[in-house]
Amino acid sequence: MIVFLTTADTDLQALAGALDNLPQGFPPVHARHVRHLSSPQALDGFLAGTASRASLVVLRLLGGKNAFEEGVQRLAALCRERGVPFVACPGEATRDPALEAASTAPAAVVARAYEYLVHGGTENLRHLLLFLSDTLLGTSHGYGPPLPLPWDGIWRPGVPGVLSAREYAEGYWRPGQPVVAVLFYRALWAVGDTEAIAALVRALEERGANTLPVFCYSLRDEATVPGQLPLALRRHLLDDRGRPVVDCVVSALSFALARDDPDATARALASLDVPILQAVVSTASRRQWEESAVGLSPLDVAMNVALPELDGRIVALPIAFKEEREEPRLGVTVARAVPAPELVEIVAGQALRWAALRRKPNGEKRIAIVLSNYPTRSARAGNAVGLDTPASAVRLLDALREAGYLVPEVPANGDQLMHRLLASGTYDKEHLTEEHLARAPGHVAGEDYRRWFDALPEPARQEMERAWGSPPGQVYRSDGGLAVPGLVLGNVYLGLQPPRGFGEDPMAVYHSPDLPPTHHYLAFYRWLRDGFGADAIVHLGKHGTLEWLPGKGIGLSDSCYPTVSLPDLPLVYPFIVNDPGEGAQAKRRAHAVIVDHLMPPMTAAGTYGDLARLEQLMDEYARAQAMDPAKLPLVRQQIWELVERANLHRDLGVERQPEDFDSFLLHVDGYICELKDAIIRGGLHVLGEPPQGEALLDTLLALTRLDNGDVPSLRRAVAEALGVPYQDLRSELGLPYEGPVAPALASPGMPLRTRGDVLAAVDALCRRLMAELASCRFDADAVVEVQERVLGCVSEAVSRTLAHVCRRLVPDLERTTDEVRNLLHGLEGGFVPPGPSGSPTRGMANVLPTGRNFYSLDPRSVPSPFAWEVGRALAECLVERYLREEGRYPEMVGLVVWGTAVMRTHGDDIAQALALLGVRPRWREEDGRVVGLEVIPLEELGRPRIDVTLRISGFFRDAFPNLIALLDEAIETVANLDEPDEMNYVARHYRQDLARHTASGQRGEEARNRALYRIFGSKPGTYGAGILAALDEGNWRTEEDLASIYIAWGSYAYSRRSQGESAPLEFREQFARIAVAAKNQDNREHDIFDSDDYLQYHGGMVATVKALTGRRPRAYFGDSSDPALPRVRDLADEARRVFRTRVVNPKWLQAMMAHGYKGAFELAATVDYLFGYDATAGVVDDWMYAEVARAYALDPQVQEFFRRSNPWALRDIAARLLEAAGRGLWQSPPPEVLAALRRVYLETDALLEEAHGR
Repeated sequence: MIVFLTTADTDLQALAGALDNLPQGFPPVHARHVRHLSSPQALDGFLAGTASRASLVVLRLLGGKNAFEEGVQRLAALCRERGVPFVACPGEATRDPALEAASTAPAAVVARAYEYLVHGGTENLRHLLLFLSDTLLGTSHGYGPPLPLPWDGIWRPGVPGVLSAREYAEGYWRPGQPVVAVLFYRALWAVGDTEAIAALVRALEERGANTLPVFCYSLRDEATVPGQLPLALRRHLLDDRGRPVVDCVVSALSFALARDDPDATARALASLDVPILQAVVSTASRRQWEESAVGLSPLDVAMNVALPELDGRIVALPIAFKEEREEPRLGVTVARAVPAPELVEIVAGQALRWAALRRKPNGEKRIAIVLSNYPTRSARAGNAVGLDTPASAVRLLDALREAGYLVPEVPANGDQLMHRLLASGTYDKEHLTEEHLARAPGHVAGEDYRRWFDALPEPARQEMERAWGSPPGQVYRSDGGLAVPGLVLGNVYLGLQPPRGFGEDPMAVYHSPDLPPTHHYLAFYRWLRDGFGADAIVHLGKHGTLEWLPGKGIGLSDSCYPTVSLPDLPLVYPFIVNDPGEGAQAKRRAHAVIVDHLMPPMTAAGTYGDLARLEQLMDEYARAQAMDPAKLPLVRQQIWELVERANLHRDLGVERQPEDFDSFLLHVDGYICELKDAIIRGGLHVLGEPPQGEALLDTLLALTRLDNGDVPSLRRAVAEALGVPYQDLRSELGLPYEGPVAPALASPGMPLRTRGDVLAAVDALCRRLMAELASCRFDADAVVEVQERVLGCVSEAVSRTLAHVCRRLVPDLERTTDEVRNLLHGLEGGFVPPGPSGSPTRGMANVLPTGRNFYSLDPRSVPSPFAWEVGRALAECLVERYLREEGRYPEMVGLVVWGTAVMRTHGDDIAQALALLGVRPRWREEDGRVVGLEVIPLEELGRPRIDVTLRISGFFRDAFPNLIALLDEAIETVANLDEPDEMNYVARHYRQDLARHTASGQRGEEARNRALYRIFGSKPGTYGAGILAALDEGNWRTEEDLASIYIAWGSYAYSRRSQGESAPLEFREQFARIAVAAKNQDNREHDIFDSDDYLQYHGGMVATVKALTGRRPRAYFGDSSDPALPRVRDLADEARRVFRTRVVNPKWLQAMMAHGYKGAFELAATVDYLFGYDATAGVVDDWMYAEVARAYALDPQVQEFFRRSNPWALRDIAARLLEAAGRGLWQSPPPEVLAALRRVYLETDALLEEAHGR
């Protein structure tokens, strides 16, 4: 018996065909797909059974020996032991020495077998079997040589052989029609598994396209140099002059062209310069996909989504699924790709619309610009993280007009744009009138909407009608139809994304996380396409709600609401570069092309007000110590009074003036140094605008604060150049500085008493270096001269960093203009080049320049070895802090894990969870992929194993099913270790829960599985934590209400066996054990008070534990913004730090006031997030409410700013602060402050009533 193992379904198809023409008496052939041997049990059974009876074993393995390492080793050993020939060949187009070495057959035979296999097809497989039988088994059937087949070619359904480009065009193209290429694997062509490709070709042609179906072995070929298009694409998709002959490409190829140099790949694909859609041929069956809420399998996510994103491909839908049929002669099921007709149609529509953008003149195109709008309040229209949305919209409108689009007039500035937009009609029902609805520029007649609705898939129709009644529903209804407010400026529509729907049904947030969108939401997107006639949509900034609608996570169906709402219109999406996860969500669930944009300019917080005065007093105290000791008591009293007035004693945990005042001053000094050294946002980014002037210097200093690969940190390089031990400047900044002081550091106005003083002096020199370089126009030849002038010496490390600034960072920042240029290029049907993503100020300046279609990472490489070190340090910091505060170890840690943070850090949070459990990853040396886990012995660990419960985000669930499996494996492994209860909290809790579940009547396996539940997330197909909607609607009374929402939205268990099992009981059991609720932040480009996610996930966890147990857990905040120095703080400490460094910092307030409407929006949002975090976690003190009231709502200059740019924000801020007082969060508000807030609210409300004509 010949045994044939392979990782390719097409090999099995060819093998089945080969059997038909084998001679009589040929040995039986038994086949297996390698994936069926992935478990130890399956491999053991195969080796003991089928393999042990084989007279010859053939293995063809994609991914090399490492892809099936144990199987290769054991097969080779078995064959050697039995004297059986073993032929091991790679699945790639190059030979593999490791597999050849594992073979037991003669090398020449293995090499010949490889030739048959690499050429492929039924005939080559038949002759391979004959060759091996005659050569190794002693038969004499006869065989032919390997038959060469084309490596690539043009194929036509129903036509044998291959065609030339000319033959195909002359025979099948219609003049003047767009051309869409379809790329697919040569292996499919070789065995005739082309039904799905034929269906796609047919759908494209029925829609009016000319097609060009091209097969190839792979996009990677050794003959192509980096930066050049692969040979198959050059040969078939370019004309004789190197110009593309196609308008769009649909690729059904897996993996990525990108290898070691993704930038070279981007250049290569940019030379083709057409959109490339990724159509997924799933490795799962249709039934498996339909039953999966996640959608695609982990394997498909990696090879058909995450890796193709490296090439800048647009993620479309699955077009086919692998359906198996029994092949009794081989003893195996053989899978073929069977098309999904309804999905093929949608993908064909997407391709045609992208192709049309290349052919339609700009003057005839119609573009829709959509601004996010949640919460749906007039103060908060145009939500986009880090982006001045209104100013960016104006800049985009100007650019469109300059590019030939019909835009008769553009508002003068962002404020004017927003005032006009809100005056035309808003979704804020408080300000929406019947007149607004009646004069809305868009109107969907009831009968038109019903026609659209009736064409939807039945599941979507039924769900929407259950939630919102018969079409067209009642939401934003006008004159029997539905109104679409906004502005129409020539051929450009600019409007607000409709509300998600929770405001229409406030109680749904308590029980319906899968609430479908309203009829109006669907009508809005259909009107954009079929009413307004948009050729493309621009979603302006992170992020909207479309990509978060219910449905499968990746690989959506036609019933998933993102697809229902926006099936085929091109979507171009400017998105902040530091959020790859949520950007990936838009790419994967809304077929978006990302155009990433720069983060806001970053700057050091500095000191102000009482903090600045306190610094002056401490300097005076130091002088008095040395020169006038009699003055010390007076200065000491002044310092303490100022500390109390600034409420700094609360930050420092001191209630009365300390006796050891000098030591206390060191503590104060160090704390103020840390505050002023903190990085905060120094404004907002405007799309396509590079930072200039001081903002450029600030940004460059932020980008060079940490090491960037082998480019050293500028502050470290400067410190070491001047003989300062840099490690002394990394912590405990209040300690006296005892190192050397170079002349360059000395400054008359800057005494160098403490480490913090020296750090400030180093930073001042760094800024002088940047300023001098700027005066030299960042000429790299001036680096040495600038150092001599500023430092009085020249350092190799400083030179390297400054040269990097001149040659890389400044040019990359100047290319920020690519953001608008590439956005326009995308709208013209051009290729938006791919680029990396991450936090530039976390040592990742390599993600610049912006303006690219960012990608993330291979999920199989998480956590990386570097992330393991950071995560392990975070785990130990957490445990040490709790031990110090409580005198015992935490038995259970609750950890919030987001997919976007995992993408940015390559898995810090995952590593922390594993480290707490006492296990570590094992990596494959060749490619860094995680291949398993290793239990850390207790002797090495040095502490008990800490139990961990995770609240994962919906995006994490979708993007990292492999990590869910890894964490679940870690939990189960540790739970089953034979260790004492006091050294293994996981095992102790598991045994307790197992006994309880068993006693309640659950069967053995179910009881074991449920007792192991530790990973909880949103209901399958849904996203979020639900708390924000309740806070915005005000429909809650107590923490218990918020906890009930958190439980309703997040109590779905995920494991290797469970994909979103409703488990509220187990959720409550594990959350009731949580001693520490932890959330990490990996960069300082945002903070806990400029995003609702922190308060919802982390604050919600704190509120839920308190509701379940009556006690508030320790709430910890992990800070790995400097990966070399991870820290863990109390959440309340972090809240005070952010409050002092940004929230009431005049530097930030002035920066926001420079951004008009959006700056006021940011102030209102900050107050909302302060309120929300306090409502959930109790982290805002009374003095903080009072100070923000005075700084935001009661300052005359700021009031005037609000009234001019965004009076809605002023009213909302006053209302939110009054709500905080009314709910008892602000427990003792000063009466005069409360009265003033009421006055501001009433005055502003009256002003707005008058303006809105009410």
